[in-house]
Amino acid sequence: MKLDTVLDLITDKLNDWLKIAIKTLPNFLVAVVILLFFYFLAKIVRNTVKKVVAKIGATQSVQDLISSVVHISVILIGLFIALGVLKLDKTVTSLLAGAGVLGLALGFAFQDIASNFVSGVFIAFRKPYKIGDIVQAGDFLGNVTSIDLRTTTIETFQGLEVLVPNKMLFTDPITNYTNNPQRRIDVAVGVSYGDDLDKVERLLKEKLNDLPNRIPNKEIDVFFTEFGDSSINLEARVWVEYPNHRNFLITRSEAIKKIKSVFDENDIMIPFPIRTLDFGIKGGEKLSDMNL
Repeated sequence: MKLDTVLDLITDKLNDWLKIAIKTLPNFLVAVVILLFFYFLAKIVRNTVKKVVAKIGATQSVQDLISSVVHISVILIGLFIALGVLKLDKTVTSLLAGAGVLGLALGFAFQDIASNFVSGVFIAFRKPYKIGDIVQAGDFLGNVTSIDLRTTTIETFQGLEVLVPNKMLFTDPITNYTNNPQRRIDVAVGVSYGDDLDKVERLLKEKLNDLPNRIPNKEIDVFFTEFGDSSINLEARVWVEYPNHRNFLITRSEAIKKIKSVFDENDIMIPFPIRTLDFGIKGGEKLSDMNL
């Protein structure tokens, strides 16, 4: 092929591209304008949504998540409209199909992470607990120190930092002790069979009446629960204020000390385990009759 022929082919091809470029230039400029418009619109919408979500009371992490999702969504809408103006409809269809397949694959691959994120969003809006609350989740009891979209951090009273997945806190039962400022102390103890039970009940109620943090309008209960092997068992129940977990433990400790002291002062015995040996059953001898 001659050089002139090659140059003619290249020139023709360049002329065709130039004609196409000139023909599509208005659409291209319109597409650029659309992208710029939606870019600035996305910023405005993001800031507006962030303010609205903040007024609802969502956490900072939830505000950032929702505003970012809205921001990206607006930009994607502008991108698809611009591609439509350039008559790249097939490209738009391919992008949507690819995004759907990719989203499905990521959903299966990261379903636990996704469920934790969704749970974190619901927790942020429902607020079953907040930073500083004393909660128990499973075997973990402590103060909530951080709430993220994926995990909640609990600092146990032993000083351990536990990261609990939000899915667990959203679906499993949790106890929020801070939401209930009143708690009941239950102290189980036993007295000997020789003690006066009415006297025991009266003394316990009198002694526990001045227990620190006791709620005065709630009655002190003393219930005898069973005939044990060596004692008659009872349970003393006192309602107290719950400002924090340490004060609760101190109050329970004081209740135990008061019960011990009032028993000592009134000669009421907390019996040790007792075993009675009798060799007189079915042909045997009583221990008192044996020549030892």
